[in-house]
Amino acid sequence: MSEQTTPQTQQPQAASAPVPTGKPAGKGILLSDSAVKRLRLLLEQRQTPDAGLRLAVKGGGCSGLQYSMEWAEKPRERDKIFEREGVRIFVDSKSYLYLMGTEVVYEETLMGSGFKLQNPNVKSACGCGESFTV
Repeated sequence: MSEQTTPQTQQPQAASAPVPTGKPAGKGILLSDSAVKRLRLLLEQRQTPDAGLRLAVKGGGCSGLQYSMEWAEKPRERDKIFEREGVRIFVDSKSYLYLMGTEVVYEETLMGSGFKLQNPNVKSACGCGESFTV
């Protein structure tokens, strides 16, 4: 005996939403878990929980551009503000053009510890890692 199957008509599939990867498509500044934890600790030690970390890109270094990080008590008028779990990052609009999609990561290794910017816009960097080009 053979079994008969009825062909089913295929209906058009609705476009599915893209699967989130944890990184925005070229937008925003992300803070890794390690960066949030470390920044929160540093802000508590400074006793300035409402302050934030200012990220900027400035001309200089052997590749042409370099990062700048400093504490800021509050954002400037035209800053873009990125926040995760109460930790805030302030970025001026010019620097943001170079930093879109960047993730701030805190690393501790045997050789040292510190914040790293994983910037998808970087085309090349100098050997010491202090400057870059886009």
